Amino acid sequence: MALKVSRVDTWAAAIVDKPGGLEGKLDALARAGANLEFVVARRAPDKPGTGVVFVTPIKGAKQAKAAKAAGFCKTKSLNAVRVEGADKAGQGARIAHALAVAGLNLRGLSAAAIGKCFVAHIALDTAAAAAKAMKVLKALK
Repeated sequence: MALKVSRVDTWAAAIVDKPGGLEGKLDALARAGANLEFVVARRAPDKPGTGVVFVTPIKGAKQAKAAKAAGFCKTKSLNAVRVEGADKAGQGARIAHALAVAGLNLRGLSAAAIGKCFVAHIALDTAAAAAKAMKVLKALK
């Protein structure tokens, strides 16, 4: 199975570091019909009492309006690439190697395998780096 590679927009919002801080943000998106594939939330160590949540995808005007109302904005600094394929031993290392050989420095990577498939979201610093990563990943056999 060839890798499925695509660009994705990542949306981010600040959250309050207390019970329910994340729930309120996700509930607003759920009420707008968002079916999120990717959610990462963490504390902001440089800003005690706060955190940040990253999500994708936000689709259509209704979801975008709800996301903005909940404090989300489409990130301009996260250039994300979504990779999906068959899960097999060493797949992550193979992907990381191909990107390293291409001279790409990753800003971040999140991945999970469920059943026989995996999905990864790779963040790069620039749109040009994301485009190059897509080309490299599409060429993997």
